[in-house]
Amino acid sequence: MTTSSFEDTIVAAATVPGTGAISVIRISGRDAVALADGIVDTPLAGAKGYSSHFGHVIAAGTSTRDSAHNDDCPYLKTDGIEVVDEVIVTVFRAPKSYTGEDCVEISCHASSYIVSRIIFLLIEAGARQAEPGEFTQRAFLAGKMDLTQAEAVADVIASQNAAAHRIAMNQMRGGFSNELQEMRGKLLEMTSLMELELDFSEEEVEFADRSVLRELLEQVLSHVSRLRESFKLGNAIKNGVPVAIAGAVNTGKSTLLNALLGEDRAIVSDIPGTTRDTVEDTIIIEGLPFRLIDTAGIRETSEEIEKIGIQRSFSKISSADIILGVIDYTKPLEVILNETKDLVSNVDLKSQYLIILLNKADILGSNKNVRLFNKDVLFTDLSLNSCENFQILEISAKTGSGLSKLKESLKVIEQKRESSAGSILVANARHFEALGKAEQCLRNVRKSLDLKIPTDLISQDLREALYHLGTITGEISTDEVLGEIFGKFCIGK
Repeated sequence: MTTSSFEDTIVAAATVPGTGAISVIRISGRDAVALADGIVDTPLAGAKGYSSHFGHVIAAGTSTRDSAHNDDCPYLKTDGIEVVDEVIVTVFRAPKSYTGEDCVEISCHASSYIVSRIIFLLIEAGARQAEPGEFTQRAFLAGKMDLTQAEAVADVIASQNAAAHRIAMNQMRGGFSNELQEMRGKLLEMTSLMELELDFSEEEVEFADRSVLRELLEQVLSHVSRLRESFKLGNAIKNGVPVAIAGAVNTGKSTLLNALLGEDRAIVSDIPGTTRDTVEDTIIIEGLPFRLIDTAGIRETSEEIEKIGIQRSFSKISSADIILGVIDYTKPLEVILNETKDLVSNVDLKSQYLIILLNKADILGSNKNVRLFNKDVLFTDLSLNSCENFQILEISAKTGSGLSKLKESLKVIEQKRESSAGSILVANARHFEALGKAEQCLRNVRKSLDLKIPTDLISQDLREALYHLGTITGEISTDEVLGEIFGKFCIGK
């Protein structure tokens, strides 16, 4: 999109035709009201903002508006006039509109023919088909929102669960922007003082107290680091928290996956090594998305394809946020302990969660002697009594026993992670990258202060940090970046 293109009046369907009772056609630009007035049989030229008007879209002929209505029939009577549809036209006047320009929204019946016909009439009258994201880009350029809020619009539309929607709505309402503005404001004040020192360099005047600068630097660095660290959780919530189902062969991993999904997603067989590759699918638990990954059974094998599958299993375990370690509860105590130890050794309990699932509990029945092996034995033997990221549950993937407790545990873990991460979560890779660059610049400033580097070099790193933070909100942007961002939007938004 070029700057001159924003002088055009644009039109597009804001809804998908044929998917509901009505569709909405959006028009924005200086001629928006005039173009709508030219195809609708009700006067709009003097319409006030935030007003709605009933009328008909007319396609041809020379009928006057007075002849378009009569007491007997709401439709046009004049020969040669095509009544396309009955519509409700809503008028928004600049600057109090989504784009900051005059806008009109035409609500019509959700027929593909009707929608395309109305858009054709508007284009014929002088409008231009909107490009992807052009309405939101105009809103950004008009100062109605910053770049993080604009990107959040697309995330709100794309959100498939309550958690992702919550993150996007918080960002769209300016939560992330406010934090960035506060950080940039502090850094800008300090940078200005240091720039002032450069003007009086010959007099060796120090306007920026270095101890104050260091204190401020540590505050901002801590803030930036926390936001970067939140990306793993934010991205997981957006795309599904990775949950690896791991364990030895024939412990019931695939049965568990199918039970949690409520469908036969993975092949279940008594033959060891049936699962050769990872199988993934997503479930939603009370608005939280979990991406379940069924992995190949871990064992010693000489079969090459199975070896590759096992290598992938370890890779998925290392990258997952939560690991469900499935163990056959009917095996001897020594085997259960050894398999549990193997799983613990492959999990980082400082950053990952491990839930040991003692499966096939239905086979044990009420045999109290067998069930004397309990959680306390495992916790004590593994020295994990005080570990908050480790727990043990008895389940039966076959009957479904214990699965409700498992789902509750998954939900609690994610709620705890969200709570500890704070109210603002970064879920956008572009923001994550920019925060990383800003963090590196600030670390350079800290190092320069330690080494008592000259003011001009410290000032340069501060300016670069400000630049990278500014690219997140769009205070600093290029046409290429804007094209990349808004090109991913749907047409009509």
